[in-house]
Amino acid sequence: MGAGTNRNVRVGLVQMSCTNDPRANLEKAVTRIREGAAQGAQILCLQELFKSLYFCQVENHDNFKLAEEVPGPTTELLGRLARELQVVLIASLFERRAPGLYHNTAAILDADGRFVGKYRKMHVPDDPLYHEKFYFTPGDLGFHAWDTRYARIGVLVCWDQWYPEAARLTVLHGAQLLFYPTAIGWHPGEKAEYGVSQHSAWETIQRSHAIANGVYVVSVNRVGHEGAPPPDGLEFWGASFVCDPAGNLVKVASHDREEVLVVSCNLDSVDRTRTHWPFLRDRRLEAYGDLTKRYLD
Repeated sequence: MGAGTNRNVRVGLVQMSCTNDPRANLEKAVTRIREGAAQGAQILCLQELFKSLYFCQVENHDNFKLAEEVPGPTTELLGRLARELQVVLIASLFERRAPGLYHNTAAILDADGRFVGKYRKMHVPDDPLYHEKFYFTPGDLGFHAWDTRYARIGVLVCWDQWYPEAARLTVLHGAQLLFYPTAIGWHPGEKAEYGVSQHSAWETIQRSHAIANGVYVVSVNRVGHEGAPPPDGLEFWGASFVCDPAGNLVKVASHDREEVLVVSCNLDSVDRTRTHWPFLRDRRLEAYGDLTKRYLD
């Protein structure tokens, strides 16, 4: 079945907590994928770096041991699972490309188990407890969309979700759904003062991508406290969600529980929304050259 021929697609969001045991995390992810497939999910997305704790809270060279080749053993295992369950899988992994060269990478596996491709995270943050620049080289594969059995999908990763340019360029490749594997949380000591506004901003910017591009947005976050005990460490806020091409929240997970959300997405609404809100039609391409500059002095 080619992309676009099945107009109702059921997406699965695997929101889970992690431990310091990669094998146990992988086994849990497999179990949750099976649960989602049993509920009818056809495309399932795991959270960012699902095989480990979010190790970027610290700069520690030992953490490079967590990296692996992509494609590699994990994608081979998930490919067999995708073929068995006839589902598309999106898996966020710590990629070892070469000695001293690592990426934050999402692998896409089609429902026949085939490795379709990968996306390397383009925007890499460096914030308190998010020391990703220590580990990850910015992606060099650009923005893409992939035909899968059930839909043409685009994949971006976490910090990418704050950038309108990333969403727009991915949609210009024909994506009907944008998936964002994510690991974002509160600093417990700041939660009381800033927690509501931080979560609202995160949700709002992604809903805006859906509206501006007429596309479904699927954001998959982790839950649980990781790192030093409160008031330190990170409290991942969950709240994985799907919003439709008009920016309406279709379904939202809890802030503090593991969940597998399964949501039906009608791909006809992509064309219908873009026809009524023709933002792509009215773009002024000749006026956007300055977007390639860092700043206009």
